[in-house]
Amino acid sequence: MGTRLIAGREFNEHDTPSSPKAAIVNEKFARTLFGAANPVGHTFHMSADAGKPEPVFQIVGLVGNTKYAELREDFLPIAFFPIAQADNLDASAYFVVRIAGAPGPFTSAAKSAVSALNPAMGIEFRSLSGQIEDPILRERLMATLSGGFGFLAGLLATLGLYGVIAYMVAQRRNEIGVRIALGADGPKVIRLVLREAVLLLGLGLTAGIVLALWAGKAAATLLFGMQPNDAISLIAASTLLALIALVASYIPARRAARLDPMAALRNE
Repeated sequence: MGTRLIAGREFNEHDTPSSPKAAIVNEKFARTLFGAANPVGHTFHMSADAGKPEPVFQIVGLVGNTKYAELREDFLPIAFFPIAQADNLDASAYFVVRIAGAPGPFTSAAKSAVSALNPAMGIEFRSLSGQIEDPILRERLMATLSGGFGFLAGLLATLGLYGVIAYMVAQRRNEIGVRIALGADGPKVIRLVLREAVLLLGLGLTAGIVLALWAGKAAATLLFGMQPNDAISLIAASTLLALIALVASYIPARRAARLDPMAALRNE
């Protein structure tokens, strides 16, 4: 499986039924039984049926923590044992096979080989990527829906802010015309309009961040690998929305800077 070996060794040909029972444990197992000490060389017992001696295992290796059921599960204490020293083999077995190319030809050949040995034996194939993706199907669906709603919210915010700023410019058309007639240049008019947009943006982002922190607690169970109050995500979303808002506000601001003062004064 390629599990990271931290200390000790892996199983080898010396781990036979007549040799001392060996075991490889993970980090969680080692911390639970031995604390921060290196577990390699230590022994542990396992419970046995009544009247039978408890088997003693010597730890020969330490590996990193792994998950087997789902990505959300906590790391559990796990010990691995060599199959050559197993007393009772299970009727079922799992094998991990790395295939170069399409799996179709291999699965067909494997089924034929197993059927030739014993037609009653069943065999099933599952891809590792599929086993990883299946438990997070809900998270992937929520991420897709959230991304779609986020895009829609950003689009509505852009159109809404553009409409508000454009309406404000239309309402202040005469004032802007007078300012231009009195000597206000284009950059000053743009700053005047953008100042209003920045004020609206600041109020909106403040309210939005507060609501996001509150709503994030309810959505915490739907998140994997991140926290609902993740600062990087909030900063990135706020920055993106601010850039979109400024771009949407710059268009009517630039139009206001090109306003003909004579036309504005004539309307007045």
